[in-house]
Amino acid sequence: MLRLRQICLVAPELAKPVAQLESVLGLKTCFHDPGVEKYGLNNALLPIGNNFLEVVAPFREGTTAERYIKRRGGAGGYMVIMQCDDVEHRKHRMQQLNVRIINEIKHGSFNSIQMHPKDTGGAIMETGADERGDQPDGPWTPAGDSWEKFVQTNIVSELLAAEIQSKAPRTLAERWAEVLGIPIKIEQNDQHSLKLENATLRFTEVGDTRGEGLTALDIKTTKRNELIRRAAILGCDFDHNSVFISGIKFNLS
Repeated sequence: MLRLRQICLVAPELAKPVAQLESVLGLKTCFHDPGVEKYGLNNALLPIGNNFLEVVAPFREGTTAERYIKRRGGAGGYMVIMQCDDVEHRKHRMQQLNVRIINEIKHGSFNSIQMHPKDTGGAIMETGADERGDQPDGPWTPAGDSWEKFVQTNIVSELLAAEIQSKAPRTLAERWAEVLGIPIKIEQNDQHSLKLENATLRFTEVGDTRGEGLTALDIKTTKRNELIRRAAILGCDFDHNSVFISGIKFNLS
């Protein structure tokens, strides 16, 4: 089992992007994880259906997140976090593939590993499991113990896909497929993607000056016109099919 459970965005400060996600997408913050403070970060988790958007922001100099923001020229996508059913199996696979594990998180029933982006490309990849259950709407420690109470589906109901751009998207897709142990799907337009249980990871050519990275998310909207109206009020860049928040393009489905 391998499903998309959480997307992490990084920004220079926390308040503005969280306010935009709440106001434009109609989401609600469910948790602030004190555990990320040891990395020099503050964060907020917002459920989007059964999955989560996370925003992290550095509060001190010299953090990995701060360097990433400077390298990519501002806020944007940071991590792709997937739920698996066997973290130990994933750890063994990383050893076989010579993929460095930069962080292992163990907190109560939750265990996850983060892979070195230089060994995978694209973004920081994380796979984790919660021993309390692996159902799609099951427990997820990083989002706190009561995230279900904060789910809002009036404007946006689901996270459908994540898009990573690269100068060599096919090579990057092949590497992610190898690391995750899943096949590549090639679309009619020669676009390469990976199908997770509940979402798609899409790999595309670089379309801006920011270089390789997580650039877009596909979301299922229930009130597109209302979303666009809210984006206009807050001064977000938008068109009828997408809206930009915190350096990420949200494609509206």
